[in-house]
Amino acid sequence: QVQLVESGGGLVQSGGSLRLSCAASGLTNNINSMGWFRQAPGKEREVVAGINRSGNTLSYEDSVTGRFTISREYAKNTVYLQMNRLKPEDTAVYYCTATGRVGVRTHDDEYEYWGQGTQVTVSS
Repeated sequence: QVQLVESGGGLVQSGGSLRLSCAASGLTNNINSMGWFRQAPGKEREVVAGINRSGNTLSYEDSVTGRFTISREYAKNTVYLQMNRLKPEDTAVYYCTATGRVGVRTHDDEYEYWGQGTQVTVSS
C-alpha cells in the first residue's frame, strides 16, 4: 500500500502564492505517475496537474497553465504543486494522487492512491 500526506494549504489573498507538498510512504516503488486534483464546493473533482515517473512529461488543466507548476523530488518521495497568481476560483480542497500506471493520467479513476486533501482558500 501507498500512503499520501498533503501539506501546505491555507488562506492566501488573490495574487498570492502557495506551495503544496505531498509525501508518499509505504510501497513507493509501486508509484509511477502522480498528480493533483481539486474539488470546490458544489463542483465535481477536476484534475489540476500530472507528472510521469521521470518527471519529463507534465500536464496541466487549462485554467492553471502558466500559474501552477508540478514537480517531484525522488529522494524524498515527494511531489509539489507550486501555485502562483492565485485566484478566488482556485479555492478548493486539493488532493494528491498516485498510480502504478505508466504515463501522465488525467482521470481520477486512473489513480489508486489518494491523500486526505488540503484546503486552499483564496480571498478576493
